[in-house]
Amino acid sequence: MLSENGIATLGNTDGFTDFRFGGQRIRFKAPYSLERYIRVKHWNNGYLVVDAKYAHNRADEEEYIDLVPILEALYIDPKEFLQPIKEVRIEHE
Repeated sequence: MLSENGIATLGNTDGFTDFRFGGQRIRFKAPYSLERYIRVKHWNNGYLVVDAKYAHNRADEEEYIDLVPILEALYIDPKEFLQPIKEVRIEHE
């Protein structure tokens, strides 16, 4: 299991972004024209820089995701949840 190694996954389905780690799945609304996430460029304790493919653009675009306010809104302690994550990988379905 990836989470045992400190690895989380990021993906998207049905207009939502999925972030998975430690048996938990956090879903939040994705940009309307997101087709898929391509690669994780940077992970910094809840802050992601990723390349994404959008329907309106042929080229990949850099996207920024801050998980801290999302976790706080869900009453999940960001420090406790994020601390064991060492890497984030793209999950392709």
